Amino acid sequence: MNMLGTFVKPMHPEGIKFVSIFGVIAALLFLVSTFLGWIGVGLTVWCYYFFRDPERVTPSRPGLIVSPADGVISLIEPAVPPAELGMADEPLTRVSVFMNVFNCHVNRTPIAGEITAVSYRPGKFFNASLDKASSDNERNSLCVRMDNGQDLAVVQIAGLVARRIVCFVEPGAQMQAGQRFGLIRFGSRLDVYLPNGVEPMVSIGQTMVAGETVLAELGATPKNNDESAS
Repeated sequence: MNMLGTFVKPMHPEGIKFVSIFGVIAALLFLVSTFLGWIGVGLTVWCYYFFRDPERVTPSRPGLIVSPADGVISLIEPAVPPAELGMADEPLTRVSVFMNVFNCHVNRTPIAGEITAVSYRPGKFFNASLDKASSDNERNSLCVRMDNGQDLAVVQIAGLVARRIVCFVEPGAQMQAGQRFGLIRFGSRLDVYLPNGVEPMVSIGQTMVAGETVLAELGATPKNNDESAS
């Protein structure tokens, strides 16, 4: 990889309109003030950076569940998946990845499988780092059925600044782990509901890389306290 490629990443097509608008505003600001114009340039660069869509290398071992988003693990707790997905009404381990406005916002499928359900629900715009965001905020929920018949839910949640959830897939789509399935504009959160009996391999505060960082593994046996101490 050359030096330019290290800093300049491809931009997702969803960002073209927004970067163009920011660029026009920056040009108009130069007519008012050079200082304001350069602020506009800085915001245009930020907008381009927000919609960046770098290539990712997804681990190839079967059974690995990878992060669907860049960001930080904000919550790990038991919760019932969104009712609109039609999954079993029992708590599963929910792992939440919070994305700030500087993270890459392209979302990726956590594991290979068939999309059996996609359901959008309007809602409020609380801070996405809050627990109530999962139930009260605007969201788009997907159910992924894996080859072993188990279901995994992944939910896009709009945040305090975000006002647009974008999903590229429909029921019946066959997805590979790490494949792009959507994005959320300007700050948000992704929830992953792990299949029953699957334990997370991450901790609160850990930094995630979409499509690369492993969240959990099917069939993995977590170490108990005695084994960890030995």
